[in-house]
Amino acid sequence: MAFKLSPATLIVLAAIAIVVLPGLVLPSAYYFRVGALVFISALAVIGLNLLMGYAGQVSLGHAGFFAIGAYGPAILPAQFGWHPLMAAFAGVVLAAALAFVIGKPILRLKGHYLAVATLGVGMLITLVLTAEVAITGGPDGMAVARASVLGAKLRTPETWYWICGVLLILGVVAAINLLDSPTGRALRALHDSEVAAAGLGVDIAGYKLLAFVAAAIYAAVAGAASALLNGHVTPDVGSFLHSVEFVTMAVIGGLGSILGSIIGAAVLVILPQALTVFHDYETLALGVMIVLFMLFLREGIVPGLARRLRAGQT
Repeated sequence: MAFKLSPATLIVLAAIAIVVLPGLVLPSAYYFRVGALVFISALAVIGLNLLMGYAGQVSLGHAGFFAIGAYGPAILPAQFGWHPLMAAFAGVVLAAALAFVIGKPILRLKGHYLAVATLGVGMLITLVLTAEVAITGGPDGMAVARASVLGAKLRTPETWYWICGVLLILGVVAAINLLDSPTGRALRALHDSEVAAAGLGVDIAGYKLLAFVAAAIYAAVAGAASALLNGHVTPDVGSFLHSVEFVTMAVIGGLGSILGSIIGAAVLVILPQALTVFHDYETLALGVMIVLFMLFLREGIVPGLARRLRAGQT
């Protein structure tokens, strides 16, 4: 009898391969840094995909929670002398708590009303980070203390490549476990039809809130990793444009696809680096490629290729 791996196991193995195989051959610190940025963005997009691709809720303020996570290891060590890793954990907790508090009222909205409400949340977070100059450094941002473990400072891009890679794999495993549980089935039912889900006894408000908080946690963890990698943070990490980037990554990779979140993040992080050879036409070339993706792979890269592969086998 042939041994067959489950789809969930294949996704985890694919994520491990995406982290490990490039890490064995990347030639310089620059490539390790780009790889770490891919993993950070992918982690944030997995959370957004749980909210949009599975729970069916639109968010245009995802970067706001990314910013909270990023400013945790910046503000707390500078103001109160916290260890950067403890401060990062505190930032994630704060993002989750804020998502829980604001999620209850705004998740009663639907469609574009919900999108505008989440946009407002993200803009308010960015506004506070920009205005509170004494605490956050204002528009210029602030330095982030370097984290250390047992006296060894976590400085090099190679070190953060592997740290961010492990975080990504853990994020993939956590997302798959969530989706394979009764909670995941409830989220799918919610995405298909809130009316039908309510008729089956699904707690609509509760599961919407759970997905919103989970998305905020993923974004905050990614934000903390970004700040510790870069050693500096500015309010731009919470901007509307950054939120749009996350949404674009999720759509390009494929809504409702965990692996698609990673591929979408890789496309939007790596392509601008590769297209620098076009100099003045870099933005134009990137835009054209995104349009082509949407024209020929409307479901996203991973679901679209999977569908074509299945069609070719029949």
